[in-house]
Amino acid sequence: QVQLAESGGGLVQAGGSLTLSCAASGRTFSSYFMGWFRQAPGKEREFVAAISWGGGNTYYADSVKGRFTISRDNAKKTVYLRMNILKPEDTAVYYCAASYKVARTSGEYDYWGQGTQVTVSS
Repeated sequence: QVQLAESGGGLVQAGGSLTLSCAASGRTFSSYFMGWFRQAPGKEREFVAAISWGGGNTYYADSVKGRFTISRDNAKKTVYLRMNILKPEDTAVYYCAASYKVARTSGEYDYWGQGTQVTVSS
């Protein structure tokens, strides 16, 4: 019932920054708990960050704490992921996801975007 579209991926040097955006359409955006995941070739999809309905609570994987920031703008129906001090190991396809409830594993999310590639060079 909701469509998600990621943007903002690209090629960046280690130590640089990127901001990903996920634009939603369909049901009221504020109805969804939102998350970001990433997947590198040959690896399972990995939780990155999540944010509650009103943006008051955020959650991060240990690997990105202090470097990444998730935020949302319900009026714009958009969730963001600001990525700082990027490392080569951050290279992956990044996916936006929506859930009806608090969720931090991929199986708990109901809707997914197509993904956007982030490549960090050394």
